[in-house]
Amino acid sequence: MVHIGASFLMFFNNIVMFIFFILLVVPQVASHGCPQQKCGTFDSIPYPFRLDNGSNCGELLSDAFHLSCFNETSLFIKIGSYRYQVLHFFLDGGGVLVDFPNDTVCYSSSCRTYYDLKSFRFQANDYFGIAKDNLVGLYGCGDSSLCRSDCGGCHDANSTTTFTSNGCCYLLSEDRGGVWRVGDGFDVFEEFGCKGFSSWVGSGLGSNNGEIKRGVKLEWAIPSELIKGTCALNAQSVNASSVISGMRCKCVDGFIGDGFAKGSGCLKYCLKGGVEVYGKACYPKGHGRGKLMLAAGILALSLSIATLIGLFCLLKRQTKLRTADLDQTRTQSSVSFHKGRRTRLFTHTELEQATNGFSNDQKLVNIGDESTIYAGVLTDGLQVAVHKVRCTTETDLIQVLSQVKILSEVTHTNMARILGCSIDSGYTPLVVYENPGNGTLEQHLRQAGTEGKMGIDWQKRLTITVQLSSVLAYLQTEIFPPVFHHGLESGCVLLDHDMSVKLVGFELLDHGSDRCGSNGPFSNKNDVYGLGVVLLEILAGGKSVELATVALRKIRNGKLEEVVDPMLYYHEQPAYRKEQIGIVADVATRCLLFGGGDGRFGGGDGRLGMNDVARELVHVTKESIDHVGSRRGPAGLEETFSNSSLLQMISLSPDSIYVP
Repeated sequence: MVHIGASFLMFFNNIVMFIFFILLVVPQVASHGCPQQKCGTFDSIPYPFRLDNGSNCGELLSDAFHLSCFNETSLFIKIGSYRYQVLHFFLDGGGVLVDFPNDTVCYSSSCRTYYDLKSFRFQANDYFGIAKDNLVGLYGCGDSSLCRSDCGGCHDANSTTTFTSNGCCYLLSEDRGGVWRVGDGFDVFEEFGCKGFSSWVGSGLGSNNGEIKRGVKLEWAIPSELIKGTCALNAQSVNASSVISGMRCKCVDGFIGDGFAKGSGCLKYCLKGGVEVYGKACYPKGHGRGKLMLAAGILALSLSIATLIGLFCLLKRQTKLRTADLDQTRTQSSVSFHKGRRTRLFTHTELEQATNGFSNDQKLVNIGDESTIYAGVLTDGLQVAVHKVRCTTETDLIQVLSQVKILSEVTHTNMARILGCSIDSGYTPLVVYENPGNGTLEQHLRQAGTEGKMGIDWQKRLTITVQLSSVLAYLQTEIFPPVFHHGLESGCVLLDHDMSVKLVGFELLDHGSDRCGSNGPFSNKNDVYGLGVVLLEILAGGKSVELATVALRKIRNGKLEEVVDPMLYYHEQPAYRKEQIGIVADVATRCLLFGGGDGRFGGGDGRLGMNDVARELVHVTKESIDHVGSRRGPAGLEETFSNSSLLQMISLSPDSIYVP
């Protein structure tokens, strides 16, 4: 015991020293960026564009954004086989303004110049397209049906051409009559006999009307398959409007910048005294340094408390077991705790980037009002499930970290492995599970039959019920202190590609917990009832607000077939499978009606415990295996019941099982 305690203390002391180094030393190291690139009137070149100046500084996202500086005065970009002079970068709209050819003027007046349509042979590609907000002036069109004459701007009253004094124009954003579509060039107007064109970006076609920029605006974007991992913290990917299958990064509300991790990123901005301020000015003075110190102090305190709690509980358990058989004591000890696995301290930034800013698209499940689980992918490609817990006090944070420590010590094939956590976001710790990457049970049940997706067959559903009930029984009866889930629902059941259960989403914050009592570090809520609801969802093929009420009524009235998922084709199933479905429905019903006590062992008052549920579902599966002549049980059962008193369930005769 002394050796275990010393190991714990050494482990946590090392972590504390590491955290202090990361939080207090690393931020002091200065970072050196690339020198600013310039050309002519351009004092800087925005990301993802990069100037070819022989420097290896920075990383070019694609050769499509390669620029060249001619005579140190003019900036050019090559798109396809043509070079275009760059006039302006639109930092807020993903655009670049390019000039017209210099030697192809086909008509010029006092306020307008038109260029030969054939001279601008731009062809859209995966990175560039003609922006929809260009205002195109057309000259010499034989068919004026596509034109409008209310573009505004300067008037050319002396014009003797078909171009009227108010102008003949085409607004690409209006797509009148479907003449021009995203991806087209200007050559589509040749079909209407048009000879010349000009283009502006702004509120009108003249030089006197509002903020006008003359030239052709090209929208740039990144192919959707390459956008992953390019967006900065506090940014999200958005679709481009003029580049087919193109996307860009955009800062979320409250932040400003280009949105790219290797660009300017996203800077916090706010209003103070009616004036816009940015970055650190939006936070109280001393916020950053003080927050780091507070986080480091909280971590050190929480780890120390967790260590003392763990040692106290182990000592208490050892005293309690002194009267037990020595061999049984050794067996229980071997399955209750495993040697601590190495866990990692993540940063809030990398987890926010992994979950795309904790977007709703990445959300797996909400657990009560205090926590949410998101799917994510780390920069090394590892898929994770990030459990975001909302604490309000330092005490809450310490409790969460203590319970994460207990969970990280448990190993079970049907429990997702805890990889580590992050605490550098105030009172919102993040717990990171390994994610098998095949979605949740809820998603599989909900999506069955849609978009050509096959449903889960009965045998797999039955295996899931056994694995889920077995891991819960194991955690509640074979681990000390016992572990309760308290937030059990189908969204907390991750599935691997073999459809095996990986349980996540344990309630980590509970104000009424008895940390070392018989109820364990998690309060005495009932997981049996939650399992009953999940069993009904497995039977019915999904969840609904009134599922429990409606299903119970129909089952009681002998209308089980009205509850069962149509994807299971209940009426076509053989008799033994109908019997299995009936038994699972009966177990689910009793979980809802009689689940009680501490949810572990049941009792003489008719209450149903988790051991009872696991035993009955194991026997349903065992009988199914016997029926088809197989010698192997479902995946994970051997580990679940190895060295455990639950192993006796498999050998019990059917007569000893109580099924009302």
